[in-house]
Amino acid sequence: MEMNVQQLVDREEIRDLMARYARGVDRADWDAVRAVYHKDAFDDHGDFKGDVEGFIAFARARVGPLPQCMHFLGNCLIEFASDSVAAVETYFMTAHTLDALGQKAYGAGDGSEPVQLSSYGRYVDRVERRGGPWLIAHRVVVFEATRVHVGTAPPIKPEWAQLRRGSDDPVYKLRDELGITE
Repeated sequence: MEMNVQQLVDREEIRDLMARYARGVDRADWDAVRAVYHKDAFDDHGDFKGDVEGFIAFARARVGPLPQCMHFLGNCLIEFASDSVAAVETYFMTAHTLDALGQKAYGAGDGSEPVQLSSYGRYVDRVERRGGPWLIAHRVVVFEATRVHVGTAPPIKPEWAQLRRGSDDPVYKLRDELGITE
């Protein structure tokens, strides 16, 4: 397949779109999540199927209160149907530390011990550029496997930089220091 320079630029914009989605969910930054979807987008996220605002409400309730949530993105295959439409398949792995409420939501554990939940799958996205940036128009999350570990995991040392599920995470502090606002 022969690519032009614009397609190379578009590929990087689409990869960035996927990373911004992951950061938004992991940092519980729902405005950042909203910003990666077209307003009329549809999301099939397993237990949720519907519009963007409904998905954000679902994600906020499901993973927002968790003490830890991390997405790792892998292979990202981008296939252009036209200059403004692409099929994007992005592999993911997630790691969640479930509190008692999260354990109930995911059906994992009884709240008496810590539970680590990992999921593996693919985001199958129709992304479109409609006179602005590339955004997700339709998403289907294909789940391939899940793993649950019950019990205490090795602790993260207190002197290590640690995640924050909000705007006081180290990445947002760096962005503020550098004056990055987008």
